[in-house]
Amino acid sequence: MSSPETPNAVLPAGAAGIAAPRRPVALVAAHGDLAAGLRSAVHQITGHGALLDVLSNRDMGGAEIERAMREKLAAADAFVVFTDLPAGSCALAARRVQRDRPDLTVVTGTNLGTLLDFVCAAEGACDGDVLTPEGARAAAARAVQRGQVALTQVPGAPRAG
Repeated sequence: MSSPETPNAVLPAGAAGIAAPRRPVALVAAHGDLAAGLRSAVHQITGHGALLDVLSNRDMGGAEIERAMREKLAAADAFVVFTDLPAGSCALAARRVQRDRPDLTVVTGTNLGTLLDFVCAAEGACDGDVLTPEGARAAAARAVQRGQVALTQVPGAPRAG
């Protein structure tokens, strides 16, 4: 079975009940250890953390992030990049990559709810062992809608005086 520590490991057939896909289908790129933390939480909840590859922008400039992102996307043949901030360095790098890869879907403002829905939807969108660009785009669109719903405010009462 995969673990968050071995995100790129190819899972054996039937591992953790996963029929397909068996490799990362999306990249989570974020500041510090956020991407690894999100993948760890996805894995803990669903057992499908290996479907996400991660990239930290720590100690990297824009060109380095873009290069690392291109390498990871090519290695996984992934069609979706999730980033933390809409105008952060990871999102900007993803949009530069998207210029050369119009089939790439970029999702910004990613939260745990979004990723949970994506990994579950991605399995259903697979054609055999392959997540197609269309399937990835549909899974990402559904995940964004559900992730937005997960973001709510529960206001507390004012403190007594």
